[in-house]
Amino acid sequence: MEVRMNAFTTEKIKQTMGDKGGIIKLFYDAEDCGCNGVLVLQVLDQPYPADIRVQDEPLAIFIDRQQAPLFDDIMNVEADPVFPVYKVASDDSVFSTNVPLRDLRKQAV
Repeated sequence: MEVRMNAFTTEKIKQTMGDKGGIIKLFYDAEDCGCNGVLVLQVLDQPYPADIRVQDEPLAIFIDRQQAPLFDDIMNVEADPVFPVYKVASDDSVFSTNVPLRDLRKQAV
């Protein structure tokens, strides 16, 4: 699997991540949503044991091993220039045009 992002999208995600490090995870969140899942981009401190790395550059991106069949071989992530959401699509279909970026990293106390 490959995740493609333009320079604007990469920069917008890097701004959110700041200098704290972390990884990006493309994830279908089915917890407390009452549906088949909502696509989200998560910022995590590190991947979970069941996560698989799909690429390293320009950002480290992971997916859950069990969710891998839900995604196409090439996924495109595009930042909205006005709103804090992203469009996730492939060459064959649009997965969502309203994907949030959720920062789930632990904050230093």
